[in-house]
Amino acid sequence: MTTNEVDAGEKQTRLEANLARVEELSQRLIAALTKRHPTPVALNGPDASLYTKAAQSYWQEWVNNPAKLIEQQVSYWGKTVTHFVEAQQALAQGKLQAPANPGPTDKRFRNPAWDTHPWFNYVKQQYLINAESIHTAIEGLDEMDAKEKRRLRYFSQQIVDMLAPTNFLATNPDALMKAVETEGESLVRGLENLVSDLEANNGELIVRLVDESAFEIGENIATAKGEVVYRNRMMEIIQYSPTTEQVQEVPIVLFPPWINKFYILDLKPQNSLIRWVVDQGYTLFVVSWINPHPTYRDVGLEHYVEEGFLKTIDIAKEICGVEKVNAVGYCIAGTTLAVTLALMKKRGDASVRSATFFTALTDFSDQGEFTPFLQDDFADAIEQEIEQEGVLPSFIMARTFSFLRSNDLIYGPAIRSYMMGETPPAFDLLYWNGDGANLPGRMFRQYLRGLCQRNEFAEGRFEFMGETLSVKDVDVPLMSIATESDHIARAADVYRGVQMMGAKQKQFVLGQSGHIAGIVNPPGKDKYGHYVNADLGTDFEGWKAGAEHHAGSWWPHWEAWLRRRSGKKVPARAPGDSSYEPLAPAPGTYVRVKAAKQIQ
Repeated sequence: MTTNEVDAGEKQTRLEANLARVEELSQRLIAALTKRHPTPVALNGPDASLYTKAAQSYWQEWVNNPAKLIEQQVSYWGKTVTHFVEAQQALAQGKLQAPANPGPTDKRFRNPAWDTHPWFNYVKQQYLINAESIHTAIEGLDEMDAKEKRRLRYFSQQIVDMLAPTNFLATNPDALMKAVETEGESLVRGLENLVSDLEANNGELIVRLVDESAFEIGENIATAKGEVVYRNRMMEIIQYSPTTEQVQEVPIVLFPPWINKFYILDLKPQNSLIRWVVDQGYTLFVVSWINPHPTYRDVGLEHYVEEGFLKTIDIAKEICGVEKVNAVGYCIAGTTLAVTLALMKKRGDASVRSATFFTALTDFSDQGEFTPFLQDDFADAIEQEIEQEGVLPSFIMARTFSFLRSNDLIYGPAIRSYMMGETPPAFDLLYWNGDGANLPGRMFRQYLRGLCQRNEFAEGRFEFMGETLSVKDVDVPLMSIATESDHIARAADVYRGVQMMGAKQKQFVLGQSGHIAGIVNPPGKDKYGHYVNADLGTDFEGWKAGAEHHAGSWWPHWEAWLRRRSGKKVPARAPGDSSYEPLAPAPGTYVRVKAAKQIQ
């Protein structure tokens, strides 16, 4: 028997073994899909009326300006036919090569075959021509309502991204080459990854972005020293252990968002905001919110304020023996901190000396990239889901955010995991990103309808806990930090809300990068800088034009501002006291509860 025959026999054996594994995995796949609990249809796409309105607008354009639409169509036809003729000419020459002009660059098409192989180059260029034609057609709909057009633009982009040739095995050279090199092993591993993801999420397809086995909370992430000094049904309060002999008299209470876990601020020692604040000589209290299960369906925003924000402020004052605290709110917790401060103003409660807001919206008059998700069809579907489950499952919010960057957070990882059979990377930020939390039904209704859709707080008519609240009621000294490329809380929208606040002393700081990297930006690396401008009397573009750029982190700038509002130095405080004895070491117990296991 020749060597070639032996090799062929081994390859055949491996192929048969892989086919047997595919059969087994197919059965698991079917079983996993049967566990899926259907979500309301509107959560997966727009109401059909959107496309009806688009068709009507297109017809109106045809009637009013047929020349423009004919020009668009002729341009598309011309590019398509020219492209086909060039491909035919290349083949007629008997050369297996693409045209001299390989087309626009796109990171999805990094494999050289997209530019050198005539088949793949033809597929790529035609896809890009089709995408350009769709974009041109939508932008040309002058008769369509601006908000509806924005929705149409978003959902059409999702279709364009979904239909990219890289998302299909037959038109993805990377996946095909890997399959050939591994005798199909890569496809089997990919199917295993797909089945595992479905099984882990009760039949929902949520692409795993990270190797979860590489991290353990409290062991190699969220390791700052401290103690849980209080616990109720809404939260655990962690007081962190001092690292200096003296601390500022006024403590800091930090409220992270409850959409994700607090340890984004303590991923690892070198980028931990929590450690850095403690090292600067502050007593720091951080809230770790409960990951709510369906029995929390009637928990509202008022419970987060009363049993969370106000309770934490009171306990920090008691433990430290002070009358005031400095408060910090991040994202949705920053929005709620503003509501809490307005409520405290109405009640005559002056317990907060200063407030800091991280990427926190208070004016939702321009809904930005979230416009597609804040219309009634989507909001109604959210309410159906809440009525069904009692909470908004974490995967829905995670999926919504992911689709804002679908190529990076959905299709790219899916290709690597399911078609290439690769193991996701061990990346702490992505681990945190996937460790989401459910949202109580009543709370999310209040936030979605009252704050986001109707913008009641910014317009001074938010009825809450027996008071009518306005963003103008926020009158404590404040600093707001927004980030330049934030797609969740756009800097211009954050700035507009800060302008409305009633504080006489207020600063706005613009960090570079996005919603996470722009906040978790420790001194020393100087990767991202920040902008400062004391003049808040102009619009955002005017503010930015007049702002001074500073290299490096905004953290020291904030700390210098905070120190002036933190009183004298006092001996460092160990966590807790006789009334609040430590219950568990940081990071506590609530942070370990996984959302996926809550909803069955």
